[in-house]
Amino acid sequence: MAFKVSVGESDFAALRREKAYYVDKTELVYELVHETNNKVTIFTRPRRFGKTLMMSMMENFFNIRKDSKALFQDLAIAEHESFCEEWMNQYPVLFVSFKDVEAENFDDAYKMLESRLADICKDLSDIGESNSVNPADKDIFERLMFGTAKKSEVKNSLKTLMRMLNAVYGKPVILLIDEYDVPLAKASEKDTPANNYYSDMLDVIKGIMSTALKDNELLKFAVITGCLRIAKESIFTGTNNFASYSVLDEDFSGYFGFSKKEVEDILKAADRLEKAELIGEWYDGYVFGNSYLYCPWDVINYLSALKKRKNAAPKNYWKNTSHNSILLTFVKRTDFKVKGKFEILMNGGTIIQTISDELTYDTLHSSEDNLWSVLLMTGYITKADTEEYDDTVKLKIPNKEISSIFEDTVVRLFKETVDRNEQKSMMEAFWRGDAIEAGKALSDLLWKTISYNDYHEDYYHAFLAGAFVGIGYEVESNKERGLGRPDILLKDDDNRRAIIIEAKKSDKESDMDKDCDEAIDQIITEKYAEGLYGYEQILCFGAAFFQKQVKIKLLNK
Repeated sequence: MAFKVSVGESDFAALRREKAYYVDKTELVYELVHETNNKVTIFTRPRRFGKTLMMSMMENFFNIRKDSKALFQDLAIAEHESFCEEWMNQYPVLFVSFKDVEAENFDDAYKMLESRLADICKDLSDIGESNSVNPADKDIFERLMFGTAKKSEVKNSLKTLMRMLNAVYGKPVILLIDEYDVPLAKASEKDTPANNYYSDMLDVIKGIMSTALKDNELLKFAVITGCLRIAKESIFTGTNNFASYSVLDEDFSGYFGFSKKEVEDILKAADRLEKAELIGEWYDGYVFGNSYLYCPWDVINYLSALKKRKNAAPKNYWKNTSHNSILLTFVKRTDFKVKGKFEILMNGGTIIQTISDELTYDTLHSSEDNLWSVLLMTGYITKADTEEYDDTVKLKIPNKEISSIFEDTVVRLFKETVDRNEQKSMMEAFWRGDAIEAGKALSDLLWKTISYNDYHEDYYHAFLAGAFVGIGYEVESNKERGLGRPDILLKDDDNRRAIIIEAKKSDKESDMDKDCDEAIDQIITEKYAEGLYGYEQILCFGAAFFQKQVKIKLLNK
């Protein structure tokens, strides 16, 4: 059978029916039910670690409205035959995802929530028509389905739906809530009081959760996933038999993410085992509890790329995830002494930090400890090992992918904070053709960024582009010119003049002079100046970077 991966598919049934590769995590069901007595279980993991697929798998396993035996054939859970007879498709299940409940303001976010509840009601339309259901609940059900329910009815919506399922099937309900904290995360992201609607959204989500979970005899048990574990007193008030498992806990630590063996098995199935070391460098390195794990989102995306192109290079698949802005927010906090710690992390080192795994979204930025905690819970840093420390955690950047996000953040911060007077002085040196002064000015700017031992050429290119942003010139980076692409092209159309810069990363300080000459030779041989018709002055510079030193040479025509 041909190897098949399905990128972004979080529907367990669809994945199995498509015969796409599935990393078997079904043993979690047995461990959760058989080895705990939790009434409410919450798993917190970073985005992209398979939470929704796990919840979909559980929904298919337990749901009395489905026949799922074929889906679980040959999976680990099927080996527990008596357990499957007792639990598989034996209970009504209410599966709710808050993943897409987000907007710029409370009214729009609330409409998204109403829409999500309406979709659930449509899926349960036959329940709404059952004679076993109380007429009053039928009326509420209809209002929920058409988006006309009162706010009090929305807050009680899950309990109402559970009561209806219980009336039809005569059994307590298993409640699955996926990404419970997304509405709160989005509400707290707004940086002005006028836009921040956290308290309004907290009131609604707290109402929905507390009525469904607290003293509810209709509840068999609940499983909840999210990114952060919100302090119990904030949202789970009064919930009994409540257990929470974060990235710090050993229990269930291996179920979210891929182990080294699981990745090797996938690579064998894909006939790409030679990529094991490369995948490890880019996507491994997470330590949850006592488990060493890869990010599944990255592995599947890269496997999909390898399926199309055998020699596809690894890339950053986290760039467009919603939490990336938190890094920039963190580094910009001048009241916290984080720059030195960032430098240690970016240079492959570790730091020891106090971590809180119970937070509230409205206090995330209130302390340095909270911010480090958020970076840990969202996957931007990870435990450095499985050792336990008193009230502190040893932290590191997990892999090359996340390291590249840190680099991008440093460059973005530089672009936002660069001194315009220093920029102006630097530009005057370039326009004069004063390579020595231009090099000194660039070096001064570079010294103000975070120190980083593992500089590479792309980093310097991004730095150069940032150095020329916002001073009134058109800046092109790596755009086709002549036979190739110059690193930087500046155009001053008002004065009909232009600057071309080609940059090289030097392996040692003594190579900088030679590398400048190579950069200038490249400008000539690749004919970068061709196409700049009508410009009266075209200045061409070769640049060499070694750590935080810059050498500039002017092409003398």
